Amino acid sequence: MGKKVKKEQSPPKDVFDPLLIESKTPATVVLMLSSPENEVLAKACDALYKFASKGDENKVTLLGLGALEHLYKLLSHEDPLVRRNAVMVFGIMASNHDVKKLLRELDVTNSLISQLAPEEDVVIHEFATLCLAHMAVEYTTKVKIFEQGGLEPLIRLLGSPDPDVKKNSLECIYLLVQDFQNRAAVRELNVIPPLLGLLESEYPSIQLLALQTLEVISKDRETRILLGENKGLDCLLNILENNELSDLHIETLAVLGNCLEDVHTLQQIQLTGGLKKLLSFLEVSTVPDIQKNAAKAITKAAYDSEIRKIFHWEDVEKFLLSLLDNNSDEVKVAAAQAISAMCENLDSKCVLGLQGIPQLVQLLSSDNEEVKEAVVTALTNLTTASPRNASVVAEAEGIEPLMNTLNAQRDGAISNAIAVLTNLSLQEPSRVRIQSHGIMSALVGPLRSTNSQVQSKAAFAVAAFGCDADARAELRNVGGLGPLVELLHSKNEEVRRNACWAVMVCGSDELTAIEVCRLGALDILEEINLSRKRKNKFSEAALEKLLDNNLPQKYSRMGYLSSSNIITNGFYDCGQVKHGKKFLSLEELSKQELTDRRAIIFINAKPQEKELVTNIPMENIFAGAVVHQCWSLFKHHLLRAQEQAVPKCQKSSSVYFFFFYVRKGKGKKEEEKPKEVIQVIPTIQEEINLENSHWVPPPDFILMDYINDVSKTILPLTTTREQVVALAQFVADKMGGTVEREQLHNFCWELDMSAIEFELKSNIVPIGKIKRGTFYHRALLFKVLADRIGIGCTLVRGKYNRAWNEVKLVEYSPKGLLLPPQEYVVELMFEPGCLLKQGTAKADQYKRI
Repeated sequence: MGKKVKKEQSPPKDVFDPLLIESKTPATVVLMLSSPENEVLAKACDALYKFASKGDENKVTLLGLGALEHLYKLLSHEDPLVRRNAVMVFGIMASNHDVKKLLRELDVTNSLISQLAPEEDVVIHEFATLCLAHMAVEYTTKVKIFEQGGLEPLIRLLGSPDPDVKKNSLECIYLLVQDFQNRAAVRELNVIPPLLGLLESEYPSIQLLALQTLEVISKDRETRILLGENKGLDCLLNILENNELSDLHIETLAVLGNCLEDVHTLQQIQLTGGLKKLLSFLEVSTVPDIQKNAAKAITKAAYDSEIRKIFHWEDVEKFLLSLLDNNSDEVKVAAAQAISAMCENLDSKCVLGLQGIPQLVQLLSSDNEEVKEAVVTALTNLTTASPRNASVVAEAEGIEPLMNTLNAQRDGAISNAIAVLTNLSLQEPSRVRIQSHGIMSALVGPLRSTNSQVQSKAAFAVAAFGCDADARAELRNVGGLGPLVELLHSKNEEVRRNACWAVMVCGSDELTAIEVCRLGALDILEEINLSRKRKNKFSEAALEKLLDNNLPQKYSRMGYLSSSNIITNGFYDCGQVKHGKKFLSLEELSKQELTDRRAIIFINAKPQEKELVTNIPMENIFAGAVVHQCWSLFKHHLLRAQEQAVPKCQKSSSVYFFFFYVRKGKGKKEEEKPKEVIQVIPTIQEEINLENSHWVPPPDFILMDYINDVSKTILPLTTTREQVVALAQFVADKMGGTVEREQLHNFCWELDMSAIEFELKSNIVPIGKIKRGTFYHRALLFKVLADRIGIGCTLVRGKYNRAWNEVKLVEYSPKGLLLPPQEYVVELMFEPGCLLKQGTAKADQYKRI
């Protein structure tokens, strides 16, 4: 029998023979991600990882092919190899911005966090943390990682044996703690010990990230306490002492700088000698970044008074002053800022002032604008409430460079330079020197600034220097009052308050007050004072001061002059001006044609200093026809005098003026006679040019006679009551006498006034010309004469041409006791000399028709 051959069994019909496929397009590989075979999935993921690693364009290509959607499903695959390779693709692709955007939409953070479990492969940990680190840049992802419990596994992985896992986890934590909520969470999860452990890593990148993370979380006081409890301060100081770790010194100082902000932590450092070590290290360091960061740390910490004391005990001022000599502008800026902060301590302020001001003054000439700003800020703090330091600035020749700083490019430098100059102005010698440099002219530019801080400081400086009359004149002459008045419109409360203060000071003299009023300050101040929110004490005081130094406008607006408002020459009553209407000067009113409106009553009892004798009638003076006649007559007398009275002139440019005095009688004039010849300033250019001279109101000789009469007859009276009664009777006599109450309507004073205006061909009437005066004429004349002889009285405007005067008189009791003064209304019309007690029916009746 032959041997039987056994037949081979064929494979089952439902089993597919292994097939090797070689693909050269990523699209084909992406399709393979839908395969049910684990081996195919693992190889496809590996191929995609290699493809994506070659560049950003490949990542975009895979994104366009929809690879991420397929890979996302594989993150939860049961096969560890498939899951690992899928995480690797995510980790490498997450660096692309568009990829991160889609990952957020897919909400992959929860799946990635689940891959951080301890039992997972190290490679999974590496790429899952890498992906999370890329995504944690966005705030929304930070929130999701926190809410989904990602902090705890990340902190645990800081102890991983793999350095890449440590680095990726640390980087993710660093990004997460930028949010204060996560800082508190990592502190609760005890992140300090593992971070301190990473400072001893052999990898500089890990050490650097650990320090940067510590720098962020140590901003919280609770973390600083934990850092001290875990010996972290000693660890940080050891890094500073190790020259081999010099590349970590800047970040280490940043962490220590945060620790210096806490009094408790700083005391710990001081007690262990760490603060001396730190300052010693800083003094010998030549690295600009280290010096700069150290100065910044001191600046931040010095805002606490207890910390400033500790710094002073450790002579930190010496270190800061040494930094001012540094070649680096950034270091100088940081040092000047630290000096500013330390000035809050009085002892430090004294030390820094005496030793540091000369250095700071020199730095004012720096070409670096940031240096200039920091330095002048330090000088502001040094000189505030410190007369001694202000003197040191002046002695160090700091005034001129400070004046130059007013032209700096940075608003901070300008505002602080103004502040320093204002501080110096409290001392008389310094203020005089500053004014000699033209401070008011220099302040015009800052007053026009758009920066509210500069505006505020400039207005405050005007208030400080405006106490001097020459300074006010300078500000007026250079056009500084205009921008100052504009600041009254400011919406900034401090600017508005300081502007009101400056206006109040500038209104101390009549010329400046008139100019400020002309610029519209009164209307603005009235508007401010009507607002409860905008008004302030200075706005009220400024309005009162301006009006007190511009009595014509005060009486026109307020209808009231107090006993302290003394009427002087140049006062005029043009009636009540409506709100918002421009108040015209006497010169402007003189140019108006004769009208039928109320006459303007003016006061001028001052004789002209250089009076030329003419036969020109007074009405021509008001009409303006006198100018050419006066000038012709003047030249005639000048030529005749040169021929007869002056035999020889010593200098050809000398000019001689001859004064001819006239005794003015009642209706007659004595013949004019030359009395004397005097020489004035020998310059031909100073010859009086009458043709171009300003309009000057002529003197009121009748009023002069009134003043002489009351001075001789009323002033000698023994009591104020007698003076008031006699003066009232005198005024009534000069103004048409007593008027019967029932005949008041027949007292035709209007016709007399019209005749005077027509005679003078002017709306302006000197009060002495009025022979029939009504209430407001008499009250005004009474006030004028009373002020001249020292009787205190008010002038009050009523309605319908009414006006009256109020006086305060002291009464004596039968027992000789001195009683409080009583107010009386002075009767000038119906019973001249009668004193009507304020508040009585008679007084009220006199005030109204």
